[in-house]
Amino acid sequence: MKLSVKGKQIDVGDALRSHVQTHLDDIVGRYFGETLEATVTFSKDAHLFRSDILVSGARDVLLQSTAFADQPYVAFDGALSRLAGRLRRHKTKIKQKHRDASLEEADALLASAFVLTGDTQDETEEEVGDNPTVVAEMTTPIETLTVGEAVMRLDLGDLPALLFRNRAHGGLNMIYRRADGNIGWVDPSEKAKG
Repeated sequence: MKLSVKGKQIDVGDALRSHVQTHLDDIVGRYFGETLEATVTFSKDAHLFRSDILVSGARDVLLQSTAFADQPYVAFDGALSRLAGRLRRHKTKIKQKHRDASLEEADALLASAFVLTGDTQDETEEEVGDNPTVVAEMTTPIETLTVGEAVMRLDLGDLPALLFRNRAHGGLNMIYRRADGNIGWVDPSEKAKG
């Protein structure tokens, strides 16, 4: 696995890099045989340390997790624990859905079911009057999914929202994470336009 451990305005020592390498290999290796790339970023946010984990696995699977703590090791362990919990939960759901499938088929299904990334284009920062700044633009394919598959992708990628084409009727839908922690689903009706 290609691992990058970065620090934003803090020094990341060899002991922390070794801790990250050991624990990340252990957790991610349980669920994916081939992990292409992982980036762990540590930063200081007021009096807390922030740990961001971004793992890009086989077949364009993207996993993200973030945690805050008063020590960088604890922040990383918290983010890794959240990532492991989500992986475990979704692998269990897939196994239950396909009870007759072998473990290898369930692993392949898990890896192929979550395509979350797209090519990132140039980051632009333009400020015009009172308009908000566009921090980043990215193009991503709009996948055809069931609502359940979309919720799983939203949860695994720790995304705030996901636009998808609903497999049931072919229309565009969006799911998003609400402030209360629940998932909201927008299914626009063609009749509402008239």
